[in-house]
Amino acid sequence: MGSSDFSWKLPDHPKLPKGKTIAVVVLDGWGEANPNEYNCIHIAETPTMDSLKKGAPEHWRLVRAHGKAVGLPTEDDMGNSEVGHNALGAGRIFAQGAKLVDLALESGKIFEGEGFNYIKESFVTGTLHLIGLLSDGGVHSRLDQVQLLLKGASERGLKRVRLHILTDGRDVLDGSSVAFVETLENDLAKLREKGVDAQIASGGGRMYVTMDRYENDWSVVKRGWDAQVLGEAPYKFKSALEAVKTLRAEPKANDQYLPPFVIVDESGKSVGPIVDGDAVVTFNFRADRMTMLAKALEYENFDKFDRVRFPKIRYAGMLEYDGELKLPRKYLVSPPEIERTSGEYLVKNGIRPFACSETVKFGHVTFFWNGNRSGYFDEKLEEYVEIPSDSGITFNEKPIMKAVEIAEKAREAILSGKFDQIRVNLPNGDMVGHTGDIEATIVACKAADKAVK
Repeated sequence: MGSSDFSWKLPDHPKLPKGKTIAVVVLDGWGEANPNEYNCIHIAETPTMDSLKKGAPEHWRLVRAHGKAVGLPTEDDMGNSEVGHNALGAGRIFAQGAKLVDLALESGKIFEGEGFNYIKESFVTGTLHLIGLLSDGGVHSRLDQVQLLLKGASERGLKRVRLHILTDGRDVLDGSSVAFVETLENDLAKLREKGVDAQIASGGGRMYVTMDRYENDWSVVKRGWDAQVLGEAPYKFKSALEAVKTLRAEPKANDQYLPPFVIVDESGKSVGPIVDGDAVVTFNFRADRMTMLAKALEYENFDKFDRVRFPKIRYAGMLEYDGELKLPRKYLVSPPEIERTSGEYLVKNGIRPFACSETVKFGHVTFFWNGNRSGYFDEKLEEYVEIPSDSGITFNEKPIMKAVEIAEKAREAILSGKFDQIRVNLPNGDMVGHTGDIEATIVACKAADKAVK
């Protein structure tokens, strides 16, 4: 739309009168599927949601939250909270991270951009380190993209590469880490045949090592830092395959929570700590669980944990993870440009939004809703409330999470008369559901339903 025919002015709604408070309640992870013993929403007592559906069936609609409907490459691509909130907040479909990376790799433009040329300067005398989720889940990363990145870099002068892998078990089946490591090890063996010094250097489970978000638990990032940068971890192995198989053999082991490990040589020395002169790429395309590591890698003034040393590196993200913070400064693929989101339209029309969730989903009703943008559009009109999430435990241990507190804040905002739109996210179904604990997820669904009431 050209500037000459664009206006921020919103026409009056044909049915909703002015002055009416609107509640937008996102039940994260909530959906409809065939009823069975594993369908926790079906099993749980959810009288509020049941009454909304049965009481006004003409107003009940299902929306597609995966694949092309939210900007992902194919209908086989599983949706996620981030792309979903992007689409809800924008009211339009934008090509999302995975699709942008696919296009850049397919065209070769990723290897012509400023970000790749920046890290390439370390190829002559330094090591390229790739850090990210080893998975084909397509939510945070994809193995085939890593393979293409390795291939392209090796064809452009790469001499030495180290991978720091994070096992999944959340977006893919638990236990699939073994097959992913085997695949990657085969690829690295082929690179070694071509003269590239290529190895896996460290690893750990995504929920215990590196991939925390919203500054919920910096100790998760520190465990990764110690292994990736310092080459120090409680477990040492000669190969990543040995590491994953051994650690998974422990009681109650899970890919998501594998402890940090490093790969060592015959003398017991780490094969790939990050040092001065090296290049680092975080290859996740999704922002939320890479932002904290990006800060640790990039910020000279940093006080979240003792980094011990801060190597002088060339760092780039697969994408820019935070447009407002310009983090990281360098990236391989430009992020989707999401402008004119609903939040911005509202404040331009004097409409007062209130947004609230707990830490693990606070960014979804703010940053992702607002088009991957931090902060307020208009602080005088908006209010964002973050309720601290439980930390140091898995979510199935306290499946009610902060649903009650979120509901109370929303009720207070409605009764205050200060806001026109109340926007909240209830994370229970998603966060507890991801643990695979059926009983806890049933409790979580009941808690979310009660919070809606």
